[in-house]
Amino acid sequence: MNFLAHIYLSGDNEHIAIGNFVGDGVRGNKYKLYPTEIQIGIQLHRRIDTFTDAHPLFRRCTKRLHKGYSHYSGVIVDIFFDHFLAKNWTTYSDIPLDIYIADFYNSLTKNIDLLPPRFQNLVPIMIEGNWLLSYATIDGIQIVLNGMNQRTKGRSKMNEATKELKEHYDAFESDFTLFFEELIEFSKMKRIELEKQFLEY
Repeated sequence: MNFLAHIYLSGDNEHIAIGNFVGDGVRGNKYKLYPTEIQIGIQLHRRIDTFTDAHPLFRRCTKRLHKGYSHYSGVIVDIFFDHFLAKNWTTYSDIPLDIYIADFYNSLTKNIDLLPPRFQNLVPIMIEGNWLLSYATIDGIQIVLNGMNQRTKGRSKMNEATKELKEHYDAFESDFTLFFEELIEFSKMKRIELEKQFLEY
């Protein structure tokens, strides 16, 4: 899953959300260098990714893209799924999306010293471009994919993937909706397990 989903699946604890947000930037046992609740978020991030990558619905979505984008297909579907989460936000939260995102940006700014260096550099750019809110539109997704393609020096061709998003829009959205219901329950269960493991240790 991409940034918005990881944040949402963290529940109400801002430090768990921060850990989940930065999970891709913390390798191996380096998670132990962070405060306990951020450790929980990092571990939750890893469990969400493992669940997602193995799930039949997610894999069905990546197969729609595999011919054109090979091993980048999973990254693209992660971004597509954040689009559907943002687009259908009122289904999942009573807090308006713009307010939810603004609160998270404030949390990141307040805790900037706790983030890995790469994320300390990334966060101001993310906030300035309001990346998380941009996921709600196809135009916003196009900007994200353009940036991802630039980072691969054009090799990934990810900037072209909105073509497949539009072509298979209903199928992607249907798979996301079914998958995300399962992921919400999985994440709740794992978050409770991790809180017990880390906070009672």
